[in-house]
Amino acid sequence: MLGLDWDTIALLTATAFAAGFIDSIAGGGGLLTVPALLVAGIDPVTAVATNKVQGTLSIVSALVTYGRKGLIEWRVGLPLGLVAFCFGICGALLIQFFSRAAIAALIPVLLIAVALYFGLMRGVGDADRKARMTRLGFILVVVPPIALYDGFLGPGAGSFYAAALIALLGFGITRMTAMSKLLNGGSNLGSLFLFTLTGAVHWPLGLAMGAASITGAQIGSRLAVRKGARIIRPLIVITCCALSIRMLLDPTNPLHGLLVNLRIPG
Repeated sequence: MLGLDWDTIALLTATAFAAGFIDSIAGGGGLLTVPALLVAGIDPVTAVATNKVQGTLSIVSALVTYGRKGLIEWRVGLPLGLVAFCFGICGALLIQFFSRAAIAALIPVLLIAVALYFGLMRGVGDADRKARMTRLGFILVVVPPIALYDGFLGPGAGSFYAAALIALLGFGITRMTAMSKLLNGGSNLGSLFLFTLTGAVHWPLGLAMGAASITGAQIGSRLAVRKGARIIRPLIVITCCALSIRMLLDPTNPLHGLLVNLRIPG
């Protein structure tokens, strides 16, 4: 399996388990698994493509739980998921035209903004609130850019979907978590579809990690259903902050050098 020893495979599957748990509630599991795949010596394209396998499987697993609990409005969610699927494909196609350095610098800033939104905003609970945008407007304006980003990069996309569903459609936090998984699953599946066509996916490793992530997603989604806003809100804040720090610590991130070179007067 890509010349990996069993200890490395065991570590990757354990990482996928943790990623599935986090992803099912707050999103961002890919920033655990992609670096782990790269550290294992897998080339970047294969790492990203293979990660889409385990990410998609964990999301589908979480969706099964949320669907059984009646937290997903399929008539509303399926059009959103279909648009996310199409733009996920586009994101994977257009990756060559985007500056990864600029995006890598922007994403930590956006994640910190999401963390502040969930951490400071009052009244974010399980009850729905008044929508600030029509569902058609949400489909046409909000879903495409997030799905494009998810298609060619990905970390934090679930958190962006979550913030948009609460801020613009007024979803309660548990219902938002379920619907954000449907959107995230759509854009993940779209990019996985394209990566499959190009032969970039290593299926044996992806399926092995996927099995572990499914287990983590089942535990996480059931915990989210039971605990609601009490567990979802703080975990989103923690995840967004952790993802931001992880990205800013990457020496290839343009903001990393800026932070290192900062000097405190005196």
